[in-house]
Amino acid sequence: MNFITEAFQEAHRTLESFMGNSDNIEKMQQALNFFVKTLKDDGRILSCGNGGSMCDSMHFVEELTGRFRKDRPPLAAMSMGDPSHITCVANDYGYEYIFSRHVEAWGRKGDTLLAISTSGNSENVIKAVEAAKKKQMNIVGLLGKSGGKLKEMVDIPLIVDNQVSDRIQEIHIKLIHIFIEGIERELFPQHYQ
Repeated sequence: MNFITEAFQEAHRTLESFMGNSDNIEKMQQALNFFVKTLKDDGRILSCGNGGSMCDSMHFVEELTGRFRKDRPPLAAMSMGDPSHITCVANDYGYEYIFSRHVEAWGRKGDTLLAISTSGNSENVIKAVEAAKKKQMNIVGLLGKSGGKLKEMVDIPLIVDNQVSDRIQEIHIKLIHIFIEGIERELFPQHYQ
């Protein structure tokens, strides 16, 4: 079989597996409720991840601060991807603190953190979650494999049951788009009539 066909079939199976677990749909709604309440209460959404997960984190935020499907006011969201901050903190404190320092600076009670880790064990994401807990923030985890350490640390773990990072990230970006659409449907329902 052609590897291209196999890749599509594996992606399809991964999505079907995630959708087939009704708990995941309920957790998606709970996560969406966190995001919407945070924004309605004039709070902020923060997000973080490494590598491709940082790109997903940034993608989530740019759709909120920019636009998704239709023009509307920008929403208060921030991805922790500033290279000067990352290199400063990595140099002065250690790479494991690059996100937690950001959470300590910007996070507030009632804000929501989107923590993305395909392994669930990224030390810098774990430290960000610990910092968010101290701030009494809501925490949504986009995770993979078994969920790793973060599974028990976040308020809402959304775990893609696959061992391959790219398959996990493919589902993560789908979840992110659903979050954005859900946020818009709640805050700007006129765009969806």
